[in-house]
Amino acid sequence: MVQLISTRGLSQGYGMTTVLEGLDFDVEPGVTGLLGPNGAGKTTLLRTLATVVPPRSGALTVRGADATDPRRLKGIRRHIGFLPQTFGYPKNFTVAEFVQYSAWLRGLANADRPETVRAAIRAVDLSDAENTKMSRLSGGMRQRVGIAATIVGDPAVVILDEPTVGLDPMQRIAFRDIIKGVPERYEACVLLSTHLVEDVGACCDHVAVMNRGRISWSGAVNDFAKVAEPGAPGATDLERAYSTALSRSEANA
Repeated sequence: MVQLISTRGLSQGYGMTTVLEGLDFDVEPGVTGLLGPNGAGKTTLLRTLATVVPPRSGALTVRGADATDPRRLKGIRRHIGFLPQTFGYPKNFTVAEFVQYSAWLRGLANADRPETVRAAIRAVDLSDAENTKMSRLSGGMRQRVGIAATIVGDPAVVILDEPTVGLDPMQRIAFRDIIKGVPERYEACVLLSTHLVEDVGACCDHVAVMNRGRISWSGAVNDFAKVAEPGAPGATDLERAYSTALSRSEANA
């Protein structure tokens, strides 16, 4: 199986604090859900995988290229779309201008930008709003623009940090459909950090559970459901599996 992202012995931290230590993690094509409690290190991991911050040590490859080599970062970043938990935008930008700006940041050729921008906006069902100012959008629509800006140009690696936080149930359903559609349109991996186990069950092919800066379980979603121990907290098999995986990781800490 092709790994679009791979880490070996990855370590990361801030100041005197170590967040990730000796982490081995592979992300395959399809949608991978990243679960874990607050403080598990998920955002730190995503920022590192997106090359926002360099690893302290260890190996990181993106599409087989060494992402710890500064000389290769420009080329690597053309193939990465990253949506942080909150993203800034010039309030006077329209939807189309913001997505076009994101395409420019990723280094897409001038000749390709108009069509790739329109395609990304169509993918999130915002063609009717492409000339609307970002400041006039609802929260859900603004998040959809964030997704469009992340997938413009069909990057091979799409990294999303808590994209459904604050959305109502119908908005979350729409988001999950968009996320599922990314690898269906082209060979790509989507790494989706979330606290919502139901999002993983609804749109993910794979799941990884993170705790205390380490991956405590990873594999197919269908296999994950089998991890659940009888009597574990949760209303569904996936929630009980998540509780079980966390409990085991704490016991082994």
